[in-house]
Amino acid sequence: MSSPRIRKPGKRGLGVLLAVAVLLAGALGYAALHRYLGFADAPLAGLPAGASVQVARGDSFARVLDKLHAAGVPAGRAAEWQLLARQTGAAGRLQVGEYALDPGITPRQLLLRMREGKVISHRFTIVEGWTLRELRAALAKAQPLRHEIDTLDDAALMRALGHPGQYPEGRFLPETYAYTRGDSDLDLLGRAHAAMARALDAAWEARVADLPLRTKEEALVLASIVEKETGVAEERAQIAGVFVRRLRLGMRLQTDPTVIYGMGERYAGNIRRADLLADTPYNTYTRAGLPPTPIAMPGVAALHAATHPAPGDALYFVAVGDGSGRHVFTRSLSEHQGAVRDYLRRYRQQRRQAQ
Repeated sequence: MSSPRIRKPGKRGLGVLLAVAVLLAGALGYAALHRYLGFADAPLAGLPAGASVQVARGDSFARVLDKLHAAGVPAGRAAEWQLLARQTGAAGRLQVGEYALDPGITPRQLLLRMREGKVISHRFTIVEGWTLRELRAALAKAQPLRHEIDTLDDAALMRALGHPGQYPEGRFLPETYAYTRGDSDLDLLGRAHAAMARALDAAWEARVADLPLRTKEEALVLASIVEKETGVAEERAQIAGVFVRRLRLGMRLQTDPTVIYGMGERYAGNIRRADLLADTPYNTYTRAGLPPTPIAMPGVAALHAATHPAPGDALYFVAVGDGSGRHVFTRSLSEHQGAVRDYLRRYRQQRRQAQ
């Protein structure tokens, strides 16, 4: 009995098989393309609020993908991410930094953000009138700022900033500073110190003539007093004018903020008559002229006021006492004493109403 013969497919059969293969490949290719496009431009779902990812120096793309998955990004296969990285030009060009995983962001947008280095920007504000002690306390709480100055005393801090021997009070310009994860408090203070130096130089160069100030350092001291005495911004120049006229006449400045600064940690929120009589380098009731150093961080407006004091003849000022923060400016001691009586009357009336 003879064996059955295996028939080879004819040309028509081969054509059918080839057509089926092409259609299958096309279908698979379309499905893959559809899946890829759906991955690349679909918003990432399920991200926790405030999620971010940190690209560190030396991270491979695979390491970045691991970090994305750990941060809550569920979408995409590694091959799809790699293809998208090549398509967007992000492959090998991811920049170091922290990136926000915003709600609604797509994989394409995220890789473009990483390619362009659009990192999360954090902010820290130095408030006008802060003392160095207050600035240090605020920096210690700032996150994600790296903390390097906690163990440095004031002298060591200024050495680390490249200004050995300089007294640090008043040397950091009140302003809002942007920083990124990885920056330190020392980095930020270096920028604030440079900003103050520029602002002080500009104010001193533009100062009015005949100021009773010998150096720009004295202008900084005066500006710090003006900053602490000012309750209403537009009164800065008037307050500076009072102090400038007193300096010209050789009168003592008699300003409470300098006494408070000289008391240091002994100050508990109230100044007694004994404190006004206790002599310290900062007691402008017992000593003539400016105190030896700034007493706070003055802003640009206070620097301008100290170098452009308002003209006039007032030698005294006292708070109105109505909660507005404004002052009454007077020329003579008798007028000033009357303004003080008015202030005390309003103060006592407000206390009675509050009881």
